[in-house]
Formats: sequence, C-alpha cells, structure tokens
Amino acid sequence: MRLPPLLCLALCGVLPCAPSRGQTAVQSPGPGVSPSAAANADTHEQETLLGTMWGLRPAMAANGISLTLTDTSEALGNPTGGLRQQGVFEGAGFASLAFDSGKAGLWDGFSALVSTWEVYGRGLTANAVGNLHTISSAEADRALVLFELWAEQATPDGRVSLRVGQQGADQEFLVDQYGGLFVNAHYGFPNLPSTDLPSGGPDYPLATPAVRLKLLPSDNVTVLLALFNGDPIPAGPGDDAQLREGGGTSFRTNGGALWLAEAQWARNQGSNASGLPGTFKIGGWYHSGFFADQRLDASGRSLADPASDGQPLLRHGDFSVYALADQVLARPQGGEIDGFLRIMGAPADRNLIEFSMDGGVSWKGMLPGRGDDVVGIGLEWARVGDQASKLDGDIGRLSHEPYPVRRWEAVLELTYQAAIKSWWQLQPDIQYVIRTGGGIPTLTDPTERAGEALVLGLRRTATI
Repeated sequence: MRLPPLLCLALCGVLPCAPSRGQTAVQSPGPGVSPSAAANADTHEQETLLGTMWGLRPAMAANGISLTLTDTSEALGNPTGGLRQQGVFEGAGFASLAFDSGKAGLWDGFSALVSTWEVYGRGLTANAVGNLHTISSAEADRALVLFELWAEQATPDGRVSLRVGQQGADQEFLVDQYGGLFVNAHYGFPNLPSTDLPSGGPDYPLATPAVRLKLLPSDNVTVLLALFNGDPIPAGPGDDAQLREGGGTSFRTNGGALWLAEAQWARNQGSNASGLPGTFKIGGWYHSGFFADQRLDASGRSLADPASDGQPLLRHGDFSVYALADQVLARPQGGEIDGFLRIMGAPADRNLIEFSMDGGVSWKGMLPGRGDDVVGIGLEWARVGDQASKLDGDIGRLSHEPYPVRRWEAVLELTYQAAIKSWWQLQPDIQYVIRTGGGIPTLTDPTERAGEALVLGLRRTATI
C-alpha cells in the first residue's frame, strides 16, 4: 500500500501530524512494558504499525516529545441518487508533534503542539451527491495544510489553562465522544456551523488564530471560553475557502470575532464512580460579522425578483446555541453500548441551516471473539432556514415553472469498524441520504428534485 507523500516524510521524522477525527492518538508503552519489549513485540500487539520507530519514540518521550502519525483512506460510491453516480477514492494523512515541559524535566504545566494534514483524492459530496451532510469527515480539497500551532500554560493544580495560537474549534468544542465512530463529517463538526460560518469556520482542515481559556471549577465540571478569528481564509474570488489559500499559513486576525463558550458536566467518572458514565454539554457561539439574508435584497425584494439588484440584505451578527449528551447505556459481558444526542439552532433569516440534530448508538464487542470491533447506527437531520425555503418558492412563482423547495435533509448511517490489528481498522459503511441537499433540483431538469442517494464505502485507518 502506497503512503501519501506527507506520511513518507513523517516516517523519517521530518514532519509533525494529528490523528483524524474519531481516532485515538498513539499511546506510549503502558506501565510494566519496557521500550525494548515493545520494540520486539509482534505487530498484532503494537498500538502503532512501527512501534517505537527503532527507539525514536521512547527517546523523544524522555524529552517530553510525542509523535503521532495516522492515515485514513476510503473508497466511496453512490450507485443510486444524488446529482450523478460516481465512485471516488480519498483520504487524509495526519501528523502531530507535541511537547510537555513537565515530562521533559522542566517546569510543569506548559505544552505545545504543531499539526499538519495532507488531503488527497476526490470527495463524493462535492463531486456527485450534493448533499448538506458531507459524506466523509476526510473530504476536503487536495492540499498539504498546516493545521494547529499553539502553546498552552496551566496552573500547578491544572484547574486553569490558557492556550494561544492557531487552533481548530472542532478539537474541543461541540465534540460528541461516541460520534467519532461514524464516517459522515457531521459527527465530527456539525453541518450547521460548518455551513453557516464564513469559510466553514475553524474546522478541519482550516484552523485559525485563537485564544482559549479552560476552567475546571470542580472534578466533574469543565468550562471552555474561546475567541477565534472569524474567517480562516482571506476574502477572494470563488466559493471554496481552501482553493483560495490551502496552506493554512494565513494566520489571519481581521476576519471578525467568533466567540465560543461551552460548559461540560461529567457524571459517574473516576475510580469511585458507581454508575454508568456520561458527559453532558451546553454551549453556543456568536460571530460579529455581517451575513447575507437568505431571501431578501437591500431594498426588501426577493433575490429571485427580476427587479432585484442581486445584492442580499446584510444582517449584523450571527449566533447558535447547542446541547449534547454522551452516555454509556449498558455494559454487557465483554462489551459496551454507548449512545449520544446533539441538537443546535441558529437564526433562519441569515443561515442556510437553522436547526440540526444527530444521534446514534454504538456497540463495542457485540460479536463473540471480536471484543475490539464496534458497530454503530446514526441519524442526522437538518432543517433548511425558512428564508431559503421561501426563496425557492419565489423562484417557482416568478418563473411560472415548478421548482423544488429545499426544506430538510436526513442521513441514516450504518457502520462496522473491524479491528484487524490494534493499529489497523477496516470499516464498511452504508449511508442513505433522504431529500438530497434539502431538496435541490437535478442537473438535467430544474423542475425535478434530486433523488435519495445510497452511499456504499470502505474506510481503512492506520496508526503509524
């Protein structure tokens, strides 16, 4: 199997990298396992393909440095539905290099991280399906991208920490612990902020300068507050932010202000817990910029009106509120059943998506003898904003021709992650897209709505 160029360099220790969403970072040998024993272990027992990398990883760890390398690739296709039928191959290589001053024998509480992504292949949503819930969390434009570059200092008791530098909001905010199993990108960072925020917001693969404050007022309560640059990419021609600047090195600070806040409550966690653990979060974001009305121009006419100047009415500010829950539902013999639910909403006049929700259930160890395999079923639903729906109605009314009205989209996903080795997973996946794009017209007949799409895929994930 040929690795992408980024990982070829990363294996030589040249480039840093971060795990893909839903994947666990590489762990060093546990207590009682010597580096030499880990180096000589069979690859089936190793947490990574290369183990200690010929002694490099433990040598780095002794100086407070940890290296993480992962690669995710997949084949996806929609035999029916969407805008056209097509098969694609895509993937992303991730590398991260982290530093912990305490582990290096220096002062405690300081850490730093740099991470990169290499995205390759073609995405199915952009090239064939046209749906709102991007089919894969790996889908993006092909590029080598600097992602995060930050430093953090915590107080001696760890109750307060401040992180400064280029950051991705999807790394700490809006995270569903059990949603990371699924292939669809919505489970990583919901399609409401990634659709409504400029350039998709500070989300894979685009990070942006930010300041984040983390507070732990008690053992089971965490509060996150952050100020991000409001637009990861400078304004320019075209609709695709990545194509305008794909290197992740803009370090822009003049894109408005994006404020995020989240409170987390963890229950039944720790050594003294007596029940099934769960985590509950509430939060929101506010953006200080200007946002286009989804229906009206500056004079109050519909943008579909031939008399309109085509310049949308600009509305100041945008916001969203959300809540989510992750809960262990049961622990049958040798396994665990987990569930999650997330909801969020935003104003309908200035956003394409005004409400979204997702939820699902996963079962680890469902099959006898396959204790590390996980099966999951998830459902996502998003409502198109009322103003956007009315604009579609205006198009049909003013043209005197039938025209589909976008209202909502749902995606049902069934997935099975098989642990071939501890560092290598194969994941067959099925997704069914209902009301593609919320109800967009077909490419050949604007009076007809695009059909429901069936998506079949196989993902391969390797921790190197």
